[in-house]
Amino acid sequence: MAKSPDKPPFSIVSGGTDGTSPPRPLGAHGRQLWDRVQSEYRITDCGGVELLSQACAAEDTAESLAEAIARDGHVIHSRTGVPRTHPAGKDELACRAFVVRTLERLGLNVEAVKPPGRPPGGGLGWLPPR
Repeated sequence: MAKSPDKPPFSIVSGGTDGTSPPRPLGAHGRQLWDRVQSEYRITDCGGVELLSQACAAEDTAESLAEAIARDGHVIHSRTGVPRTHPAGKDELACRAFVVRTLERLGLNVEAVKPPGRPPGGGLGWLPPR
C-alpha cells in the first residue's frame, strides 16, 4: 500500500500531564507526600489529582507551622506575661486533619496497587507432597 502524499503520518498525542507530577509547585514535604502516594496508588483522575494536590499543599503549611512552633515553643507569653499556647497550634492541627480526611476521601486508607503476578512466598500456603 502506497502512502498518500497529502496525509501526514499517524501519531498519538497525549493530552495533559502524565499524572506523576503535581499540577502546581509544592514544597519539600508536600512533594514527598505526593511522590509516596503516586508511587503506591497512581492517581490520575482529575478530581483525585486535585484532592491530592490540596492535601500536599496543606502538608507543606502544617510543616511550616510546626517549624514556627518548634522555634518559638509550644507555650508563649503574652505582653502581660501570661502563658498561652502558640497561636499556630490550632492551624497546624487543622491542616493535618485536612490532610488525613482528604487522604481517606481518596480511599488511600485501603491496600495499595500491587504488581500483577504470584504472591511472594510460594502462593497460598505450603502443602505437603502427596
